[in-house]
Amino acid sequence: MIGSFESIIIDRPDPRALARFYSELLGAEIVGCDHDRTELVPPGSPRPLLAFQRVDDYNPPRWPSQDLPQLMHIDVKTDDFDIAEAAVLALGATKTGSDSPTFRNYLDPAGHPFCLIKPEG
Repeated sequence: MIGSFESIIIDRPDPRALARFYSELLGAEIVGCDHDRTELVPPGSPRPLLAFQRVDDYNPPRWPSQDLPQLMHIDVKTDDFDIAEAAVLALGATKTGSDSPTFRNYLDPAGHPFCLIKPEG
């Protein structure tokens, strides 16, 4: 083993704003806030799962097109698509319209794609 997983870093012009979105979405606590970086700790975990760093010249992905590739996305498991969709839209997400019986795709307020998933079985 070379190392251990620490966190996923997501670029954003305003790290604190995007951290608030994911804090509400995942029930995670915002920690380590400063002007350039904000981190989230998931419930019951001693270390950050997601971190958001300031990038002033940020260009969001153009998803599902690969003109500017997505580079990452997050799957969020849910039991009820309709309730979860209403909640993420209220937080500022945008629906992409690319759905299937097991997932629905959205963009977070900075344009990063994420999916609500309801795996079969």
